[in-house]
Amino acid sequence: MNKHLLLAGGLLCLLILGRLPAAGMDRWAALSLLESGDNDAAVGRAGEVSRFQIKPGLWEQYGPPGPAAARTNPRAALRVARAIMDSRCGEFKRRFHRSPTDFEYYVLWNAPAQIQKPGRVVAERATRFRNLVASDL
Repeated sequence: MNKHLLLAGGLLCLLILGRLPAAGMDRWAALSLLESGDNDAAVGRAGEVSRFQIKPGLWEQYGPPGPAAARTNPRAALRVARAIMDSRCGEFKRRFHRSPTDFEYYVLWNAPAQIQKPGRVVAERATRFRNLVASDL
C-alpha cells in the first residue's frame, strides 16, 4: 500500500478520534511527518539525517559542533532546521517582499532552487504539506 495513503488514513483516524486538531498541524510537525515519519534515526539516500532529513553539509553549516549522535536528537534537529529555514525565509522575504505560504515553505525546505517553478514531485509534496498545516483535514 502507498505509504502516503496509509499516512493520510492514519491522520484521518486521529482526527475522527479527536486526537488531532481539525485546524491542522504546525509546520514543524508536518515537516517531520512528511520527511521521515517522525523517525529521529532516519537516514536518506543522499545521507540526509534526522526527522527533518537535513543534508549533511547543511547540518555541518547550521548545527552544533560535536558528535554525530546529536543528529538523532529531536531538539537539536529542530534547532538546525529552524536555523536553515530562518535563513531561507529571510532570503525569500528580501526577494519577494512577503512571507512564504505553506506551499512555498515546503518548497524552500525541500528544493529552494525550485521556488518559482517547483517540479511535479516537489509540488505534490508541497501540496500535502500545505494540506497538513492549513486544511481542516
